[in-house]
Amino acid sequence: MSRHEKTLERILSGETDANIDFDDLRQVLLRKGFRERTKGSHHIFTRSGVRHRITLQPDGRHAKAYQVRQVREILSEYPHL
Repeated sequence: MSRHEKTLERILSGETDANIDFDDLRQVLLRKGFRERTKGSHHIFTRSGVRHRITLQPDGRHAKAYQVRQVREILSEYPHL
C-alpha cells in the first residue's frame, strides 16, 4: 500500500485527524484532481464538478484537524473522486 493510499485511508477513517501530515493531505487532494493555488499560508483547492472550495493552512508540519474533517466530508459527498 502506497503512502498516498495509507493517508487516504487514515483521512476516511476519522481516527487520527490531528496527526495527518500537511504535505500528505495536499498530495491526496492533488491526486484526486484538485488544483492548488497558494495565497500566503493558505492553500486553496478547487476541482471542476465539486462546488466546495477547500482552504488549508499548515499547523507546523500537520494539517489542522477541523480541515481534515472538512476534506473527509467532501470526499464522502463525492465518492466518484
